[in-house]
Amino acid sequence: MIKAILFDLDGTLLPVDQDVFTKKYFDALAKNHARRGCDPKLTVDCVWKGTVAMLKNKGEDTNENVFWRVFEAEFGKSKAEIKPLFDDFYAHGFDETKETCGYTDKANAAVKAAKAHGVPVVLATNPIFPVEAQAKRAEWAGVDPNDFAFITSYENSRYCKPRPEYYIDIANVLNCRPEECLMIGNDTSDDMTAAKIGMKVFLITDCLINKNGMDISAFPHGDAGELVEFLKALKCD
Repeated sequence: MIKAILFDLDGTLLPVDQDVFTKKYFDALAKNHARRGCDPKLTVDCVWKGTVAMLKNKGEDTNENVFWRVFEAEFGKSKAEIKPLFDDFYAHGFDETKETCGYTDKANAAVKAAKAHGVPVVLATNPIFPVEAQAKRAEWAGVDPNDFAFITSYENSRYCKPRPEYYIDIANVLNCRPEECLMIGNDTSDDMTAAKIGMKVFLITDCLINKNGMDISAFPHGDAGELVEFLKALKCD
C-alpha cells in the first residue's frame, strides 16, 4: 500500500524546457547582482560551481552549506554579505523566469487527486534552490505549496537526483519504507532512479527526458491526463 506520494516539479507539474529556463535564470540573476555592484560573469561562474558541488554532494553536509562554501571561496565574499542579494532576487527578480515555463491545469488536479488519499504529498524537486524558490515555482505550476507535507530544498537535503540516497532520505523523513512511496516524474534517470530502492514510480510523458534511450515500457507511464486517472484509482493506506 502507498503511504506517500512524491512529485517532481520541472517537466512534471511545471512544463518547461530546462535549457531555456536555465539561461533565463542566469540572465536574470546576473542582472540583479550587477545592479548591486557585483561582477555578473563572476556571479554566474560561482553559482555554476556551487551547483555542481551540490550535485556531487555525497551527504557530508546540507546542499546549502556545500553551495556556500564553494561560492564564498570562489567569489571572495562571505555568505553574510552576498546572501541578502540572493534573497532579494528570489523575492523580486526570480519571477522573470516564469515566462519560460508552460502551464497545465492537470498539475493541480494531480496534486489534489494525490491529497485525496490522505497520505503525505511531497514536492521532490532537485534540491538546488532555497525553499522559497521551490515554493514559488510550484505556484507558477498553479499548485499551492501548502499542499505539500515536505518540499526538498537546498536547506534540508544532503543529496541531489539521481542519487538513490536522495529518495532514501525522503522516505526517512516521512517515516516510510521506500516501497511504500510513489515517485512521479518525467526523467528516466533522475526520477525513475527511485525504483532502484523499491519505490513505485509513474513516468509522465508530456515533457519526457530520456537521454539514455531507456525502454519506458518498464515503468507505468502516460500523459498528464492519464496521471490524474492513475492517481484517482491508486490504492493507498
